[in-house]
Amino acid sequence: MNTAPLPTLELVKLCCRALDEKKAEDLRVLDVREQSSITDYLVVATGTSETHLRALRVELEKVIDATGTRIVGMETAQESGWLVVDAFDVMLHLFLPESRRKYRLENLWKDAVEVSVPGLLAPPAEPRKKPAVRKKAAVKKTVKKAAPGKRAKKS
Repeated sequence: MNTAPLPTLELVKLCCRALDEKKAEDLRVLDVREQSSITDYLVVATGTSETHLRALRVELEKVIDATGTRIVGMETAQESGWLVVDAFDVMLHLFLPESRRKYRLENLWKDAVEVSVPGLLAPPAEPRKKPAVRKKAAVKKTVKKAAPGKRAKKS
């Protein structure tokens, strides 16, 4: 079954929600479309341990697979403190705190536009209902009876 590709920002939202639910820390999203020819968004998050990083990666794989998006590559070197999940238009970097401080990935992309994570995590807005349109009551024209020999007036 072929499904329409998920818009990139929707994939970013789903990934951010999954990371947030699994208690990732210091979640940041950078829009690098103007700076990069290899991806549109970078998602950077911190895990508390190697085990936590693996749990975050597994959750991301589930979310990405569920959308039908192909994972292009994954760097999961054991005990490196840095995991990368490449979903082509979205590249996700998961760090341990000391690795994140060491590599300072966000500083490499300081010209990127930072996307509001709280905005991405917010539940989808309910569609607004349009106010009911009141139909105008039909105006009934009355005709006054005229005296004999005069024309009737409309009101």
